[in-house]
Amino acid sequence: MERKRKEMEKAKSGLRLTMEELCLCSPGDEEEEQVQEQPRSSTMDLLSVSKQLIHVLDEIGPTLLVLRQDIQQNVQKLQDLHERDSSKYASLTAIVTEEVEQGTAKKTKSCTRAIIWLSRSISFSKYLLERLLAAPESSLEEIVEEAYAKTLKPWHGWISSAAYKVAMKLIPEREVIIALLMGNCQDFEDLAEDAKMLTHAVQLLLEEIDAILAKHNMDKLKSS
Repeated sequence: MERKRKEMEKAKSGLRLTMEELCLCSPGDEEEEQVQEQPRSSTMDLLSVSKQLIHVLDEIGPTLLVLRQDIQQNVQKLQDLHERDSSKYASLTAIVTEEVEQGTAKKTKSCTRAIIWLSRSISFSKYLLERLLAAPESSLEEIVEEAYAKTLKPWHGWISSAAYKVAMKLIPEREVIIALLMGNCQDFEDLAEDAKMLTHAVQLLLEEIDAILAKHNMDKLKSS
């Protein structure tokens, strides 16, 4: 039974796994009671989405290594803080507010900066996913360039921008990415439905983060 469950998990698409971690899939009666007993943690939501994004980038290969490394470093930073006191740092608001009050929020190694860049990386991925499914006539390279220009480029310095230009030359064909996203037990219609549900949930998380950062005038920070 356990082996079968693991095989089923492996076959699921990355999008479906992320949705389940965000509690978007309909649970059974007993599971629903357990979920209701546990308060939602925006910190865990952000870490969940970010870790799944790392998994997808690993499947793609070295193409977007710059993005993958950036996400991994910021995930580790935020995760280390959360593990120190999961109750105190359950919400992103608590983390940002504490660092603002301490005067450390704008420092290079702050968790506030980690939250900012994880949010921007997720925005990039969300935009890419939406365009990938909505614009079948566009190449993946065109979609990635568009997504980068809309979400990350405004905040990058010339060094980061140059690194991304190199990465663009290694972009695989869109069919390769579609196959990776679908997993072994989906067709394109299932993928599109999962993507629609996931991007909606992620948008709510991004809006929450934007509101927190804007409240403390931290939403316009650029690369240091």
